[in-house]
Amino acid sequence: MFYLLNIFIQMKILLNNTTLFESLRPFNDLGFVPTMGGIHKGHLSLINKSNKLCKKTIVSIFVNPKQFNNKKDLKSYPRNIKKDLKILKKSKKVDFVYLPKFKDIYKDKKKSKITLLKKDKILCAKFRKGHFEGVLDVMNKLTKIVKPKKIFMGEKDFQQLYLVKKELGKKYKTKVVPCKTVRDRNNVALSSRNLLLNKSSLIIAAKIYKKIVDIKKNIKNKKNISSFLNFQKKELKNNYKIKIDYLELRNINNLKISSTTKNSRLFIAYHINKVRLIDNL
Repeated sequence: MFYLLNIFIQMKILLNNTTLFESLRPFNDLGFVPTMGGIHKGHLSLINKSNKLCKKTIVSIFVNPKQFNNKKDLKSYPRNIKKDLKILKKSKKVDFVYLPKFKDIYKDKKKSKITLLKKDKILCAKFRKGHFEGVLDVMNKLTKIVKPKKIFMGEKDFQQLYLVKKELGKKYKTKVVPCKTVRDRNNVALSSRNLLLNKSSLIIAAKIYKKIVDIKKNIKNKKNISSFLNFQKKELKNNYKIKIDYLELRNINNLKISSTTKNSRLFIAYHINKVRLIDNL
């Protein structure tokens, strides 16, 4: 605890809701970057965007157990609060860091009433039962607690961004601001889960990205996109010995399967050595 309090000069740490309410009360132009830790350059890009558009920026670090459909996944999720705080402090662009405990977020023990519509049970929602219900639940609660003017979220988790915008738009005046995916030098989308990958797995991920770029380019010339993607999915599986949850072209406005590249993105989710990665182009 002493370490946490001692590390901050300009950046204030908020360890509970009482401190948060008192600290944030004077500010009505607040930018919010919700995270589960494992802070990387992708998170820093969200913070930079918040700095440009808002007077104050708050980052939360909370590993939400309700959005994990797999207990092993929750247990192995990267956690290093000291390292995260050092990175945030070094950026000199974060005014507040909110480190809530489970009871701060879920103080009322009422069961969440959030359920996904059948049309939304696609992509990651199809393979991670209960995941987005947990995400939407915690984002509702965090938004209610923090009361930000804007929330900054990355496009790497495009389905999450889409669902959060739709959910929060019904209840709050808060604007959800999409931010471009940040990639490493090999063009692998930055993710906290990348910390779980060894060097050989990262090399495979880089090769998969290149292949996805080629697939996206060639889609334009295909009459039957579905058949083309099914073939490419099998090729990826065989060539890189990976498990693929989906490889689909979908419209960015409604996430419906698309038959054209206009207003569309190519979405992929795959597993390398039991680590699940997602991307979209």
